[in-house]
Amino acid sequence: MQFSDLLLIEPIQKALAEEGYTTPTPIQQQAIPILLSRRDLLGCAQTGTGKTAAFSIPILQLLYQERQKNPAAPRRIKTLVLTPTRELAIQIGESVAAYGRYLNLRHTVIFGGVSQHAQVMALKGGIDILIATPGRLLDLMSQGLISLRDVQFFVLDEADRMLDMGFIHDVKKVIVRLPERRQSLFFSATMPPDVAKLADTILNNPAKVEVTPVSSTADTIQQAIYFVGKENKRKLLVHVLSDKHIASALVFARTKHGADKVAKDLLKAGIQAEAIHGNKSQNARQRALSNFKSRQTRVLVATDIAARGIDVDELSHVINYELPNIPETYVHRIGRTGRAGNEGVALSFCDEEETDYLKDIHKLIGRQVPVIDNHPYVLDVSVAAVTPAAPRPQQSRPGGGSRNGNSGQNRPNGKPRNGSFRRDNDQPRNGNPAGRNNPNRRSGKPRSERS
Repeated sequence: MQFSDLLLIEPIQKALAEEGYTTPTPIQQQAIPILLSRRDLLGCAQTGTGKTAAFSIPILQLLYQERQKNPAAPRRIKTLVLTPTRELAIQIGESVAAYGRYLNLRHTVIFGGVSQHAQVMALKGGIDILIATPGRLLDLMSQGLISLRDVQFFVLDEADRMLDMGFIHDVKKVIVRLPERRQSLFFSATMPPDVAKLADTILNNPAKVEVTPVSSTADTIQQAIYFVGKENKRKLLVHVLSDKHIASALVFARTKHGADKVAKDLLKAGIQAEAIHGNKSQNARQRALSNFKSRQTRVLVATDIAARGIDVDELSHVINYELPNIPETYVHRIGRTGRAGNEGVALSFCDEEETDYLKDIHKLIGRQVPVIDNHPYVLDVSVAAVTPAAPRPQQSRPGGGSRNGNSGQNRPNGKPRNGSFRRDNDQPRNGNPAGRNNPNRRSGKPRSERS
């Protein structure tokens, strides 16, 4: 199936083509027709399955079609997307901007931890779509700056994380302010009883969609980890790229500012590089991508959102300058290389603050990524810091066996230590300050900045 088979309007198909989207993910294939038919939806799907496009594309289409009937109507909030963290809110906002670039619809993103002035000014200008975290939304509602009486589409994203972070009462306060007649979408990675109970209060005879995230890496991709201090990552990147056998490299940075800085540092070191991210104009992004594909530019530095449309058949290397805070994103990133039967190499830099991210990646892919330690900037990291906890005996798989599989094979250039890690007698130095039970683990930000 192609996106062209989903009865999407031409402006959206044009935007998707420019983003490099051709084949919808399973949740997009299932959810888009359901939502276009205006049914409520209960989705069990993790980040990394494509659910943002699954809900935003049909909502954009329905809003656009309604506005075409009355283009002079005042802009009021017709869609509310409620999400637990500022990072997710920003990512959703970037996706809405990309998919809806030809629709003449307006959106804004609001979250706490920053001045409300710019957010309030955007609201006063009139918007169609509001993407919000619960705390700032309720704050602005209490000031009389936001009304939800015109909402037609309500999306509750990452519901289980919302409850884990203690936002259940805030969510309920928002729900009672919504019109009874609306189309509601509820997404959660897991569906424990309290989450299912919340879904029952929001949804009306919903269609159900359940998908699993991509969790395996291709055998054609050689993976390796460099442990390195954050202050030495720039030097290590230049050191790695001094290898002339690296014909082309897609380097991932976490933020737009970070992508720009990495590209500038590489240019100073005499390495031809360009950055690509959401703040670049469409022409600038297309030009950078064209230069990369034609090998005029050796290194392309990208954020995850901007990289979605990058499809280079013979990309030799992917380098994670910063590890992603969502493990499925790691699989998507490195899947840019090793395509069409070609071999590829995926190198990742891990500083001390990112060891929890690496632990999550190891757990997801069922193996430990080999380590390269013959470089000038080695950071000593304990094995415990990056090894997932062993499953309880009653949860072991029938017939026993390990999920670690091929942990020492397919090593890239360098000398990894048999697919294992240096052992020492200490626990992780930070005492797991951002571990699995910390609801702010994925961003490392205090809750006051996330709501």
